[in-house]
Amino acid sequence: MKISTKKMSYEKVLERKRPEHRSPKRPSSLLRGIIRLIGSFDLRAVRFKYTRTRMKEMGKGPWLVVMNHSSFIDLEIAHKVIPGKFCIVCTSDGLVGKERLMRSIGCIPTQKFVTDPMLISDMRYALNKLSTSVLLYPEASYSFDGCATPLPRRMGILLKRLNVPVVSIITKGAFARDPLYNGLQKRKVKVTAEVRGLLTAEEIGEKSVQELDDILDEVFSFDNFAWQRDNGIEIKEKFRADGLNRILYKCAACGVEGRMEGKGTTLTCRACGKQYELNTLGQLEAHSGETEFPHIPDWYTWERAQVRQELENGSYLLDTPVDIGMMVDYKHIYMVGEGNLRHDLDGFHLTGCGGKLDYRQKPQSCYGLYSDYYWYEIGDVICIGNGDALYYCFPKGCSDVVARTRLAAEELYKLVRAKKREKSASAE
Repeated sequence: MKISTKKMSYEKVLERKRPEHRSPKRPSSLLRGIIRLIGSFDLRAVRFKYTRTRMKEMGKGPWLVVMNHSSFIDLEIAHKVIPGKFCIVCTSDGLVGKERLMRSIGCIPTQKFVTDPMLISDMRYALNKLSTSVLLYPEASYSFDGCATPLPRRMGILLKRLNVPVVSIITKGAFARDPLYNGLQKRKVKVTAEVRGLLTAEEIGEKSVQELDDILDEVFSFDNFAWQRDNGIEIKEKFRADGLNRILYKCAACGVEGRMEGKGTTLTCRACGKQYELNTLGQLEAHSGETEFPHIPDWYTWERAQVRQELENGSYLLDTPVDIGMMVDYKHIYMVGEGNLRHDLDGFHLTGCGGKLDYRQKPQSCYGLYSDYYWYEIGDVICIGNGDALYYCFPKGCSDVVARTRLAAEELYKLVRAKKREKSASAE
């Protein structure tokens, strides 16, 4: 899938009128039917099956539906398993170049990892005024390592304010079929889903915000690589390790970053020469010597710990030239030129466009980072910004910094929040 882009000067982009807020639309029955028809081919190819648990207690809706986010097939699954019409909370760039169509499907646009004061109002409008369910991907981004990405804290407040039953959809096999790092190459994997009545409105009222957060955390705790291994799901495609360096960017043997290469069925460090085979069960095996991390999420967790250590000792730094795209409306992503993106203990600092662009984003602005691989077939991207504009930064002349930067943003947020709590406690 591609996105509409247009070259334009930074000054001209700033002059463009920002879109006015629009309330959600009731989804078109015709478009829903078309999506279900198109999706049926993919679902038939993956031999899709699903189970329903505790759904009678949820009533006929409308519901808040929370779903894990693995790949594009998620939306096709949702249209298969959710009865009746529903609106979809989606990233705002999903409307670029096709706003009318996406709103007719029922999309509620919001900016990932940017505070959106209108989102809850839009969700309540869809639930109460349109009498449609609302589909929400609380992880906000696709998983890099096959495990759940961090959920926003105090989601329980949202559940209480919406005051409708909550249904969860958790898929198995969707990640294994199309992991983000693998460059949109599909594998032959059976996909299933569990549709579960999670909470009635009465149960939401009886529980504390913390209890509700704990329930969501339990639902969104999964490990797709462990599921593949434990269930003997063999992936025999010869390209299964392509792009694996995007998440395993740091050699576990020599510690060098940016010299890993995932190609075919092997992961190779071009610094020390060590090679690993990605077997058909999704586990790594060193060609010689010790296999430091057979399980890919364990390697990714180790990289997270390494980044956190760099943050704690003050040595962490990202400083890279980038091509810059901007989103200020739903017409295009405006390519405004080149610049430089820096990320350190003070947060993000983006400069460019001949010195005209100078944007800073503090570490505490958000708990996560919008980052993606091969974004709309343009390239790997790091996205920052605010309610006025989003900046899509495409790194140049460096290797595999996207995962490292996401880890750093998440860990830096935790460190800043912890220091703030310590300061508040000492003041008391």
